[in-house]
Order: sequence, then C-alpha cells, then structure tokens
Amino acid sequence: MARSVADQQEDAEDVGARLERFVRDRVGGAGHVRLTGLTRTSGGLSRENWVFRAAWTDAKGTHDQPLIMRRDPAGSLLDTDRREEFAVLRALEATDVAAPRAFWLDEDGSVLGSPSLVMERVEGECDWFVLNSARPEPVRLGFARGFLEMLVRIQQVDWRVLGLDAVLKDPGPDAAASELDRWEGELRRVALEPVPELEVVLRWLRERARPATRIVLVHGDFKPGNALLLGDGISAMLDWETAHLGDPLEDLGWITNPVRAREHQITGVWERERIVEVYTELTGHAVDPDELTWWNVFSCWKLAVIVLTGMHEFVAGRFDRVHHSPTWLVRAMLRMIEEGAR
Repeated sequence: MARSVADQQEDAEDVGARLERFVRDRVGGAGHVRLTGLTRTSGGLSRENWVFRAAWTDAKGTHDQPLIMRRDPAGSLLDTDRREEFAVLRALEATDVAAPRAFWLDEDGSVLGSPSLVMERVEGECDWFVLNSARPEPVRLGFARGFLEMLVRIQQVDWRVLGLDAVLKDPGPDAAASELDRWEGELRRVALEPVPELEVVLRWLRERARPATRIVLVHGDFKPGNALLLGDGISAMLDWETAHLGDPLEDLGWITNPVRAREHQITGVWERERIVEVYTELTGHAVDPDELTWWNVFSCWKLAVIVLTGMHEFVAGRFDRVHHSPTWLVRAMLRMIEEGAR
C-alpha cells in the first residue's frame, strides 16, 4: 500500500494549494500570504500531521508563524471529532496547562479535503521513553513528577467556567459505564470475528464499574509520547483528540497500567505506589487500589479495541500498517483480574 514518490508529491501540492486558500480566507484582509516548508511528518497513527510556516501581513503588522495542520486521514485508529479537539485547545488557552494554541478549524473538511485544525507548532522534542532514557536519574525523576503535575493541572481545569460542557458530554457519576459504552460500540463496529476473551473482560468491567466521585477533563492518551520536551521541562502536551469529561482515575489508570510501565515508570523510584502517593499529595484525593485496578484493566481493554480497529482498517484498505491480535493485552488483563481477586 506504499504510495509512490510522485503520488506523495501530488498530495503535497494539493494540500499546499488547499492550505494557502484556507489561510488566506481565515486571515481576512491580509496581504502577501505565503506558505513555506510544507512537509508531512512521521508519527501519529490517527491523524495526518502537516508542518509549515505561514507568513502574512495585516493591520497588526507582519506575521511569520510556525504551524501544524492535523487532518483526518482515510483510515484511522481513532474516530474523533476535530470540533471537540479545537474547542478544548481554545479553552486551555485561559489555563496554566501547556498546550498548543489553536488557530483555525475546517470542521467539515470542505476546504482542506477532510476535517482539520491548524494550530501553533511548539518548540520541543518528543521522547516516548524519556523516563527510561540515558538521562541522569534526577533529570528523569524531574520529568516524571512534571508529567504527573501536568496531569493534575488538566484535572483541575474548571471545565464548567470554560464552557466545555457545551461541546463535551458530562457523564455524571456514570463516567465508567459511559466509557464502556463508547468502546463497546467501537468493538462491535470493528471486530472482524468474535473475540470471546474481550467479552469475558467486558463482563467483569460491567459488573464492577463504580460511580465517579467527581468529573474532570480527561486527556485520554496521556503519555510522554504525546508531549514536547524543552530543556528539563515540558513545553506542551499534545494530541487532545480523545479529551473528554470523565473520572479522574481514567488517566491515572492509563499511566499506572503495567503494560505501559516503560513509558510512565522508573524501576525502584517511580512506580505505581509512588505515583499514587504523589498524586494524592497533589490533589488531596485518596485513590482506592481496587478502583484504580479497574481503570488499569479498562485501559488495556480500550487499547485492545484500538488494535482491532487497526486490523479492521488494514483489511478495508484504508490503513497501511498491519496490527496483530491483541493477545498480549488479554493476558495482561486476565493477570490483573486474577491478582485483584486474591
């Protein structure tokens, strides 16, 4: 399914022409609009990422802005809404959460070819495994705490004051059941054949879902791989496409999930117990171990559905990466369920 160099060049030319029209329209009466350096970047399994610079002049002066366009592809691992992502980014501008500034939205894709948003390109590097890199341990611990503090800042966002409930559904106490409903719907949509192991885990999750004690802004895919690092700090948290209102233990369950330990933990100094301890210190909210395990299992179940989505899209000819059966995730879920039952 690999595209030829000529096809890729044609794509870039088409995207460039669309983007220039789009930017010219969005900046209104600006003159001398010029786009340079348009390149589709690697990375990102759910959106097309195109980086470029846009220069223009208007009544406020001359602008030269590094930007990135996130565009819906033909096939994706995630079915998300650019309008919601745009609204979240705009709302976060009024907070202390480090996130890119959103410039413009093509909600229906009528100009850019598919639903897209254009946002600020923030300086920094991406390092999925920064916590287990060659950096000195004190530096890695600094990043570890910085990520957790960032997560807490996200959860402390007053989404009601920011009006996010106008675009994001407030699930109330049924946040866990709501997320199960959402991802079960995805399972029914994408499964190419019955997966009885996931049905067994789904029943376990249904029977043990607890009501949320509070509702917060959930990132939905919080990890170092979705952040930019600058020096010894975090310059921006990226990929807000799965952001929603839900239980605060959802993101905490994602980062304490054993299968993601290499991304989120440092053996001996920053493991599950220490993460929960610091989280409690920062928030003042105690964490029930059994409830956190529920969210750990849910994280694996959700990830398994995403893997099945990749298989579905590959078979449909809309995705060019092969995904294997999520057997390894099933083993992890059953192990957590067994250990939790002791």
